[in-house]
Amino acid sequence: MNPIISGVEKIKGFVNDFINGRDYSSRRHPIEILKRLQRESFSDLMKLRERQDKVERLLSFYKASKVNPLQGSNTLFRGEVDFLAAVLLMSNVDGGHWDGVGRAGIRTRVDSKFRFETTVGDNDTFGVEFMANQRRVEDNNGDVYGTPLTLSKLFYKGNAGDWFSAMVIPFGAQFRDLDVASEFSLQDEKGLTDLSFGPPMLHQHSGGAIGVAVRRSNIIASLAQSVSGMGNEHRLSTFGQVVCQLPIRLKLSLLGLRRGPKLASRNFRRGAVAIPLGSSSHVENSDTVVEAPLPPLTTNTPDGSVALKLESELDEYQRLGGWIEMKQANPRVLQWAVNLSDSSEDVFGWGASVGGVVEGPRNWDHYQIESYVKLNLGKRFSLKPGFAYVVDGNSRTLALVLRSNCYF
Repeated sequence: MNPIISGVEKIKGFVNDFINGRDYSSRRHPIEILKRLQRESFSDLMKLRERQDKVERLLSFYKASKVNPLQGSNTLFRGEVDFLAAVLLMSNVDGGHWDGVGRAGIRTRVDSKFRFETTVGDNDTFGVEFMANQRRVEDNNGDVYGTPLTLSKLFYKGNAGDWFSAMVIPFGAQFRDLDVASEFSLQDEKGLTDLSFGPPMLHQHSGGAIGVAVRRSNIIASLAQSVSGMGNEHRLSTFGQVVCQLPIRLKLSLLGLRRGPKLASRNFRRGAVAIPLGSSSHVENSDTVVEAPLPPLTTNTPDGSVALKLESELDEYQRLGGWIEMKQANPRVLQWAVNLSDSSEDVFGWGASVGGVVEGPRNWDHYQIESYVKLNLGKRFSLKPGFAYVVDGNSRTLALVLRSNCYF
């Protein structure tokens, strides 16, 4: 074979092999890329699967132990706006009529309460309450007075199972906060006046208080100690209650309150204090510190009250209740009330109350009768127009009363 032809054939073969090899490499390169991506995707999927298994095991652990890791950070906000106004339906109105209506608890006012409650642990509750009010005070100018939004109450309530509970209220306590027969809530059913709120002892402010309650079967017993007036004088009070739940949907409560004498603190009145300048000699001044005469340790005698409260559930919404209270200072004077209400969540509800003060079997010095219709405008707003008839000595007063409650 001619060497020239042989060299040309070798060059052709080399060129053909080069071209065929490049085509094969170009075809093989995308396949390698796809295989590599597949391996990486599989590795990522396995990692995601492992993370999912860890999350599922964590959730199953909390579900099995019934422990919420976020428990304790749940804060609830509740509020109430309470409006009350009255118009006397009389031609001749004098100061005696207004005094009688005022003693009956009918005063034009707007009260607002806002409460923050935080769950601590499983059953404990910590809360703060703010309050503002606006009232019309009868004076020469007819001005409206009110208080700005202020911190009115601080409380902590703890529960140890279903049989024991304790409540601590450093300030702003009322004895109704310690009433174990009713719920510690803003959304209490309110009538036109204070007759539906229970005995008057429950409305008294007790300053700071601490109380415990024990539940056994159908009996609840509670005991609380309070101190009020932390300034120049203070007073210790003891509040006790026994509640018996009868099988016929009847709840009987016996309440007792003993207020100790006011204890005056030993104060020192300080005069001008002389401070020596430029000299280390002792300065004597008769006005430097003046010790006031020691006041007596007690400024009055102790007093107290005893009350009996009865509540009955006629059905899911209808309630019948009554109470009577006797004061230690004058056992012959009794305060009493009977309430009947229908707190239905439908459009209409109603309520009626009668109560007063009696001294002896024939002396009805003060009593009042009230009735109202409750109009539910949604689940959180209600209007209660009604009438109140008040007898205060020789004064007879008929009033048209409107009460409105808004909860949020």
